[in-house]
Amino acid sequence: MPITTTLASSELGRRGFLMGTALGATAVLASLACSVQAAGAATRRMPVVFIGHGSPMNAITDNAFTRRLSAWGRELPRPSAILSVSAHWLSRGATGVGMQERPKTIHDFGGFPQALFDVEYPAPGHPALARETVGAVKQAPVIGTDQWGLDHGTWTVLKHLYPKADVPVFQLSIDYDKPAAFHYAVGRDLAALRDKGVLVMGSGNVVHNLRATDRGTPDGPSASRPWAQSFDDAVKSALAGRDDRALVDYAKLEGASTAVATPDHYYPFLYALGAAGTGERAKTVYGGFQSGTLSMRCLQFG
Repeated sequence: MPITTTLASSELGRRGFLMGTALGATAVLASLACSVQAAGAATRRMPVVFIGHGSPMNAITDNAFTRRLSAWGRELPRPSAILSVSAHWLSRGATGVGMQERPKTIHDFGGFPQALFDVEYPAPGHPALARETVGAVKQAPVIGTDQWGLDHGTWTVLKHLYPKADVPVFQLSIDYDKPAAFHYAVGRDLAALRDKGVLVMGSGNVVHNLRATDRGTPDGPSASRPWAQSFDDAVKSALAGRDDRALVDYAKLEGASTAVATPDHYYPFLYALGAAGTGERAKTVYGGFQSGTLSMRCLQFG
């Protein structure tokens, strides 16, 4: 039975969503019967990170945010691979895992300077670890696919974290039919990959409403509107006490109805939260706002 992967929302419909068929899933799952050894897997348990990625222009802009990403990349232990859950790969009916040897750089945006479209991030993929990921996620049907790549939620930040593009990268999609608790649970499944040297990375924004930004507002530590600041503060407070239940049930937090007008950019945060052990405290690596209301909060667990 084909997997439905087209979103009805006009705001999100410009993204491509091809995932393959149940026949393809059968082939991938059958391959799991073979013993796969991830080459060069690290023995150290890797941390989990969440990155507020903001505008694609951050890929080619020198600012406080991108400078912090560059420094952060030097601080992190070197991973055997990076598993990215980006706000910009949404699917319906199944979770996709990128299986490419050489994932393409996807320029999934419009109206930006040509210099941004010229950027390539030629990191290799890691099919062996991608196959292990297919088997690790227990929450719902999971399909290996080569019909995606690295979208701007992934490469615009990795360009600063790992500028040499020499760490393998693969992506996992967000099944947009599923509720918040599902995404948190998938994150819990992904935690096992950390012991194989995989850096689990969520990339979105905890406050993201493009229809309520204040363009031209200088980057700063505070939001330009109370609802954005209130929700970001509520997330920060819940993280301080590792109140995961409140963060999954985010709609009850102050300012949520406007701050998370659609959950596509919030869900990657839940994958990171799930992959972090409940005893691991969140370290805020970067905080502040771009365009007035986009929270650039970046976190590290472990």
